[in-house]
Amino acid sequence: MIFGIIKPYPSPLISGRGIDLDFAMLAGCLALLGIGLVMITSASSEVAAAQSGNPLYHMFRHLVYVAIGIFACIVTMMVPIATWQKMGFTMLVGAFALLVLVLVPGIGREVNGSMRWIGFSFFNVQPSEIAKVFVVIYLAGYLVRRQREVRESWMGFFKPFIVLLPMAGLLLMEPDFGATVVMMGAAAAMLFLGGVGLFRFSLMVVLAVAAVFVLVQAQPYRMARLITFTDPWSDQFGSGYQLTQALIAFGRGEWLGVGLGNSVQKQFYLPEAHTDFVFSVLAEELGVVGSLVTVALFVFVTVRALYIGLWAEKAKQFFAAYMAFGLAFLWIGQFLINIGVNVGLLPTKGLTLPFLSYGGSSLVICCACVGLLLRIEWESRTHLGSEEHEFDESDFAEEPNHGR
Repeated sequence: MIFGIIKPYPSPLISGRGIDLDFAMLAGCLALLGIGLVMITSASSEVAAAQSGNPLYHMFRHLVYVAIGIFACIVTMMVPIATWQKMGFTMLVGAFALLVLVLVPGIGREVNGSMRWIGFSFFNVQPSEIAKVFVVIYLAGYLVRRQREVRESWMGFFKPFIVLLPMAGLLLMEPDFGATVVMMGAAAAMLFLGGVGLFRFSLMVVLAVAAVFVLVQAQPYRMARLITFTDPWSDQFGSGYQLTQALIAFGRGEWLGVGLGNSVQKQFYLPEAHTDFVFSVLAEELGVVGSLVTVALFVFVTVRALYIGLWAEKAKQFFAAYMAFGLAFLWIGQFLINIGVNVGLLPTKGLTLPFLSYGGSSLVICCACVGLLLRIEWESRTHLGSEEHEFDESDFAEEPNHGR
């Protein structure tokens, strides 16, 4: 079915100029994937050796996820953006179905008190990662269809929340507070870029802050995390343990780090060293210099994604533009929250670091998003992005280079 969808169309991989990609974006994402593979191999070696007897166990699994992610990237690159636009409502229904299924006992898998995964024999799927992207695709279509209504009326502004609030409720039932914040933040940014007036946007921000306050008050463990985060050393062997160990890792790293593979904190001191707190191990082993290089790569790929959206908007491909903006803000949200948690600027929250953290669903979805962004950039540059365009042999002909 997939190959039936992609076969008739030209793509960044099939054009008159051969492989016609945004190599700057691709290089930045591949660099992050490479750093992630190295750091997961290092950070997980002690845990993997104790649990499976093979210190490279997590590395081999991660390589499988990388291979699947590259395949997902290639597939999404070959599907026209107009096809994603047509499937927006179907994807929204699929996202709701996945978030309901994960809450069903016997289907959803509980880990550390949270029902966030649908378990299969050899791997788990995290529906929230898929749902966030599907929401971005649906909302991009809504902003195109209802652009005037969104900009001029309260009803056009509130309609998306008829979809977003129930989805946020399902995420909170898992519970997955971090994914809820990232999804709602990306949606709010898309609405703002879609032309929502400043007064209505400001009202939305106030209501969102009030909702976060209520949600934090509603669950004792969230309030405990918030209190502990302000002074983790007050309970460094209890609720502040994970954060204090992460801060110790940063302190040990100094400017140039203790050397790749020489982390002490990964040796059962820092929980989730290869998943949520892989950046702390990176800081310990590669120091401030390695940390800043990694952050610079994050900044580059997210800014590049925003520019891809801007280029699509200039080409009057508004659905593609809104989708690029939404994907960029999903990455930005996860980058800021994960690194903020690692350095102690935000309360401890289980949220993966895109491209770097160990986790199949997150990695595969990130790679698929790269494919979408590369497709958007190519269509905006070659002007093949409108639904009315008929693809024929001339689309494969040699084209002038519109380098950026």
